[in-house]
Amino acid sequence: MTSLFIPNAHPRRAALAALVAGQLLLLLAIWLFYPLQIFPRLGEVLGALGSLITSQGLLQELWASLTTAWQALGIATVLALGISYLTALPFFRPLAFAASKLRYLTLTGLTFFMALMLSSGHQVKLTVLVFGATVYLVTGMTQVILGTTQEELDHARTLGLGEWGSFWEVVVRGKLPDMLEVIRQNFAIIWTLITLVETLYQSEGGIGLLLYKQNRYLHLDGVLAIQLVILALGVAQDYAFEGVRRVFFPYAGLGAA
Repeated sequence: MTSLFIPNAHPRRAALAALVAGQLLLLLAIWLFYPLQIFPRLGEVLGALGSLITSQGLLQELWASLTTAWQALGIATVLALGISYLTALPFFRPLAFAASKLRYLTLTGLTFFMALMLSSGHQVKLTVLVFGATVYLVTGMTQVILGTTQEELDHARTLGLGEWGSFWEVVVRGKLPDMLEVIRQNFAIIWTLITLVETLYQSEGGIGLLLYKQNRYLHLDGVLAIQLVILALGVAQDYAFEGVRRVFFPYAGLGAA
């Protein structure tokens, strides 16, 4: 256990798991026995969660948001990969540079123009999510590609692969684990944005609209219950991405040991 207090130490997984479990139990005990006045009690939150599931369609709304989020992630990933891989050609690097800087634009103003150009609320929601995710994915993916060393490319050339063959093996195939990691890290952006767009375009419902209604009527227990559900789902998806990375790219973590 002393390794937990040593800088740069690598404690065993069992010790880390016990540490996390202990800290979570401590926070749960504080919430249960010493609640803050601004937060609902644990029992109230659990009761609100049960009501949300049984009478307010929490699971259906969550599924609607989840399917939209994954659809947006798929489109954004394809767009971001295309733009990022083009940075291998100097001619297209300004495109990726410009796309990454668009992340500073606020979506509040962009939704108005998107609503004028598109015909349905679903298209507007999807476009906003795709735009918001793509600009951040491009930023991370471009850094991964530009981080390719000259030694890696030279090694591929010595194997007779040529320029395009070296690009395919080193940049495209070789960087796939890093690309998946960028996607995992930035998927949370979609969940941050989806509550906004579902509030603006309410025709299809979603977890964001349900959260907005709870917040509007000051049902703080319901707000906290939904937030905890979103957090739990996000953590589960985070571990799912990590599991996929370990299954398909087991070699990716060898250099980190």
